Amino acid sequence: MTERDQLGMTPRDLILEAVRKELVEFERREIEFRKKDREERATELRLPLQEIKIH
Repeated sequence: MTERDQLGMTPRDLILEAVRKELVEFERREIEFRKKDREERATELRLPLQEIKIH
């Protein structure tokens, strides 16, 4: 048995794992981009960065 067989990693599993890692990284970058964009727009409009709570 090969090491891959012992781990249960088929070629499909390897591809899915690579895709999952890429998606996690993309989501992290997207969150950072949105945060930076929100801060830049708030600065431009002179708005507070805290959430506005409406009761």
